[in-house]
Amino acid sequence: MSFDGLTEETDEALLARFAAGDRLAAHALTLRLTPAVFALARRMLNDAAEAEDVAQEAMMRLWRIAPDWRAGEAKLSTWLHRVATNLCIDRLRKRRRNGPALDDIAEPADPAPGVLARLEAGDAAAAVSAAMARLPERQRAAVALRHFEDLGNPEIAAALDVSVEAVESLLARGRRALARDLAAWSAGIERAGAGGKVGK
Repeated sequence: MSFDGLTEETDEALLARFAAGDRLAAHALTLRLTPAVFALARRMLNDAAEAEDVAQEAMMRLWRIAPDWRAGEAKLSTWLHRVATNLCIDRLRKRRRNGPALDDIAEPADPAPGVLARLEAGDAAAAVSAAMARLPERQRAAVALRHFEDLGNPEIAAALDVSVEAVESLLARGRRALARDLAAWSAGIERAGAGGKVGK
């Protein structure tokens, strides 16, 4: 079977093929699932290198459980999000125990806009990343899964091993905290801008 033919199969079917020794199925599943796991870890950890480590570890755990996977009990992507979320939470707790981390890496700006637009976009991305980094781990995970991974509340509940009501509460508290944080950042930008005009 060609690689193109594998792209039509479900995640669970590809995992079963891998468990039976099909390395091409593993490759197809890796290409399909790793980007979302990496994106989640990047949002939670604000560090591309750590996010890559988490994505690799999550996929390694998937390969280890492949022979024992019971189809129909859980959605594969939900299980993988749960593993990645827990790995991220472990790293965040370790950071807290070991002191401050280098959380202030801004996302790369789009090279198309002008210099001023790039600076503003970089500042906004950095502000969002910093605000996300200040959220408690569970709130950060819920917000990242909902708003950056587009998962529904039941999928988030399964990934975090909590009830849907708990997810709704985590999202509400996380959104309020982000709104307060970003409003304060925006007000600071406006004051700085007004101060710059007065000084001229």
